[in-house]
Amino acid sequence: MKALFVEDAYLSTAEALVTSVREDGGIMLDRTCFYATSGGQPGDTGFLERDNGETIAIAGTVTGASKSEIIHVPAPDQPSPEVGEKLVLHIDWERRHRLMRMHTACHLLSVVCPFPITGASVSETDSRIDFDMSETIDKAEVTAKMMDLIRANHPIYTKWITEEDLDANPDLVKSKNVRPPRGQGEIRLVCIGEDAAVDSQPCGGTHVTETAEVGEIHIGKIEKKGKENRRFRIRFGPAPD
Repeated sequence: MKALFVEDAYLSTAEALVTSVREDGGIMLDRTCFYATSGGQPGDTGFLERDNGETIAIAGTVTGASKSEIIHVPAPDQPSPEVGEKLVLHIDWERRHRLMRMHTACHLLSVVCPFPITGASVSETDSRIDFDMSETIDKAEVTAKMMDLIRANHPIYTKWITEEDLDANPDLVKSKNVRPPRGQGEIRLVCIGEDAAVDSQPCGGTHVTETAEVGEIHIGKIEKKGKENRRFRIRFGPAPD
């Protein structure tokens, strides 16, 4: 299965052929623009359009036995396509774009707070990152630094490096507990700034192509989750008075 979103996160529709339908109803395709739940980012929703105009609502997208196996999970009581059938895929673009903006904001937070990441979760309205840190930090100051990066409108792009390159540059990995999947020979980096001057880290998620597209955000809360763990919550819009 070809994961089209890897090279083009803005591809909201595409054509594909059904390769199999699982016993649980999950639909497998030869290619897809639907992102599957991974790395703290939820999978896409949307619908599949058949030649006769009938639609199949997709309630979620998940991975199977490996990251390369992407399963489109229909909502209840949907029609089932035939193997070999051609479908037109439509993701819920508004939802995806909010997730792209929010996921990018999480990367910017990791720039402003350069501490090991112990957990993360991306959502449409309220995302979180947990850092291995003990010091106190002002949420208004963090918000201001993130907004500086957003207003500077740095470019965002991806590039591929070898697993050997990653081994030679272990600091690229910001997560304390999770390492990028290996075995394919290459690792995908998400880079921010000209020549990755702002940031560069392994990531398989979807992101916008310039920081200004994130829009206004703020740190809504910083929670103490242990002696050396702080949870930062990112929210859209200006900080409340």
